[in-house]
This record gives sequence, C-alpha cells and structure tokens, in this order.
Amino acid sequence: MSFKIYTKTGDLGKTSLIGGTKVPKSHIRIETYGTVDELNSYIGFCNDQIKDPATQITLREIQDRLFTIGASLATDPEKDSKMKIPDLKEEDVQLLELEIDRMNENLPPMKFFILPGGHPAISSLHIARCVCRRAERLCVQMQQEDLFVEPLVIKYMNRLSDYLFVTARYIGNLEGVAEIPWKPRV
Repeated sequence: MSFKIYTKTGDLGKTSLIGGTKVPKSHIRIETYGTVDELNSYIGFCNDQIKDPATQITLREIQDRLFTIGASLATDPEKDSKMKIPDLKEEDVQLLELEIDRMNENLPPMKFFILPGGHPAISSLHIARCVCRRAERLCVQMQQEDLFVEPLVIKYMNRLSDYLFVTARYIGNLEGVAEIPWKPRV
C-alpha cells in the first residue's frame, strides 16, 4: 500500500509538529527545520560533486545527523511524542572536529580571506556553509525567544559550518584548484 504525498492538511497555512501541536507554517520552528532540510539537500548536492570517498562517507553521516536535528526541531517539547526521536550525541560534534583536523593536516595555512569559487564542488560547499550558518542563527533565535532547542544542536551546527569551510579548502586542494584570495579595495 502506498501513501499519497499530499494530505491537504496544510492548505490553510498551518502544519503539525511531532506531538500534534498545530502552528502556522511561518512559525520560527518550521523555518528552522526547513532550513536544516535545505542544508541537507545542499550537502547531498555537494556530495554528488565530490570524488573523495572519505569525504563522501562523512557527508552521508552528516545528512543522517541533519535528519536527527530536523526531527528534534519538529517536535513539540511540551508534548510527549509517541514517536522515538534519535538523539544527537557529543561524539557527532567530535567526528566533525576530527575530520577538520585530518583535512587541515594536508592544507597550507591560510594567509588571506578566501572567495568562494574555482570549482563547482567548492562553490557548493560554501553555499552549504552559508545555509548552515543561517540554520544556526535560527536555532539561536529560537533559544532567545525561549523556544526549546537542544544546546547540542547549536554546537553541532556551529562546528558543521567550520567543517564545510575546511572541506571546501580540502576539496580544492585535492582537485588542484588554487584558492581565490580576497583583495579588498583600499
């Protein structure tokens, strides 16, 4: 038996959180997990352009964690959900840090600000980094508005944007693409 993709329940501009609470589709919680979903799609797009197997494996792992984060953000913290939501763990942050350190070992030190570009994978990783920063800002805004966000989610998103920046440099290095220095007008 297959399920229809459309339910028509959102036709009036509302949607349900996990737990059943109805909120407007413009609610910051919806905007936040929607941005995490956008990031997940960009990371999939990046992965399609990358040839390095180790990076591909890590990006798939990150996509799985982003589904975990999306589920967490989509859950009404005031309700007891019957659905088992996977947990984000400190080890998930540590994996990003280990990967950043591994890639940095093979990169020259940065001596200037870098402009995104030079190769489609590099540009795509920088777009993903920017979307990640937006998702992180939305999580922080939720927290400032006293809407529950697991603190580890904010930490993970912060580290993920760092990971994406270093990955862009790393892929450029593997592809033999020179970094584009920012040369400010003075």
